[in-house]
Amino acid sequence: MEDKKAQKILKELEGNIHLLKTKSGLTQLMNRKKLAKITRNVEYENELKELQVELIKLQNWAYDNKKRVMIIFEGRDAAGKGGAIKRFTQYLNPRKFRVVALQKPTEVETGQFYFQRYFQHLPNPGEITFFDRSWYNRAIVEPVFDFCTPEQYEKFMKEVPEIEHALIDDGIILIKFWFSITKENQQKRFKERMTNPLKHWKLSPVDQKAQEMWDKVTYYKEEMFSRSHTGYAPWIIVDSNDKKRARLESIRYVLSKIPYEGKDDAKINLHHDPEIVERYHRRTHSEK
Repeated sequence: MEDKKAQKILKELEGNIHLLKTKSGLTQLMNRKKLAKITRNVEYENELKELQVELIKLQNWAYDNKKRVMIIFEGRDAAGKGGAIKRFTQYLNPRKFRVVALQKPTEVETGQFYFQRYFQHLPNPGEITFFDRSWYNRAIVEPVFDFCTPEQYEKFMKEVPEIEHALIDDGIILIKFWFSITKENQQKRFKERMTNPLKHWKLSPVDQKAQEMWDKVTYYKEEMFSRSHTGYAPWIIVDSNDKKRARLESIRYVLSKIPYEGKDDAKINLHHDPEIVERYHRRTHSEK
């Protein structure tokens, strides 16, 4: 075993055997999953837990220092926004965070100032709010499906950079994610929702039109990036074709951007992978 290549193989085998001996590894072995998949899954679960430990530190720091953190999750239907939010919040103190996922506006809300119903869900001092879709519904969903007028759309696009500037100027820490998938992967996920009774509830009439409206969504997405991507509130693009990698790297991005206490003691890498998470640049963003 003096050969370096042989030593490397042996080390990998020892590592895989260790993973297989864990509770999660043994459970998956009992379900007769392939060994390579089991080791990947266990590695993912271990890495996720280490990052979630850091999220708890971040939450405690925000609470102790009365910081207000707002994280927006946008993206096409079935891009993995909800799954990512679930992993962000899985072990957080429920008294110190909120997930905001608003239904379609009521008749009263339709007549209000557009941002009004979102403002009541802004983070309070010491709180983190996760927006599963946000006021950016008016940038994409509403114009694509004719839920707003062209005048309402234009008014929103002019106002949103100023609104976000005011929020950040008031001390809110704002992060805007766009979860990006290919058309083929979106179709696969829709098919899974149709056949899986545990996921069937996720399908909506809007979802069912998403594939045929792909190009129109692309147009409005590019307009949104071009007109609402700013130095103080940039769009962060997450490649979510691999949902597990997207979850890990989006968590890592948030941790890397917020100076919480205990960060230097982290036992895991907090530098996000630029191949998975990147800041939007003013060029055509490709979602094939």
